[in-house]
Amino acid sequence: MTGKHTVAYLSWSDDLNTGIAVIDGQHRRIVDMINELYAAQHGGARQGVAVVIEELVDYTSSHFAFEEAMLEEAGYVFTKAHKRVHELFIRRVEDYRVRFRQGEDVCDELRSLLGRWLFGHIRNDDQNYVAAVTENLRRLTADKAEDSWLNRAKRRFFRAA
Repeated sequence: MTGKHTVAYLSWSDDLNTGIAVIDGQHRRIVDMINELYAAQHGGARQGVAVVIEELVDYTSSHFAFEEAMLEEAGYVFTKAHKRVHELFIRRVEDYRVRFRQGEDVCDELRSLLGRWLFGHIRNDDQNYVAAVTENLRRLTADKAEDSWLNRAKRRFFRAA
């Protein structure tokens, strides 16, 4: 969070952990960004809200792409359906971004959608792939090479990772 410490809009709880550290870290970052949106909105600076919305959409898109690559790599049978859920969600969030850019105050609606959807998605859809991805990650993380699949994927989807 930036500047002052504020009360969080959303709080992480242990039932949101998938047990996949890289994914849990990305999910926590999205929760932090939702809290940053709340802080920016209550700070009254529309430009601050705009910055957070852009970062949130970009980061979430990168997270989805990374997660989908992990599912494909693991041979998860419902990868296509999981991707479709992500696509529909990104489309909904993009609609909010457009409405915000047109001057509409969408912060409350967007925050509510993000929190409800993210927590529901993690607890349901994401939990379904944990076994397949965990087994595959065990194999992938044994590869300590700088050019391992996991290291390449992190660099590809999160430039600073």
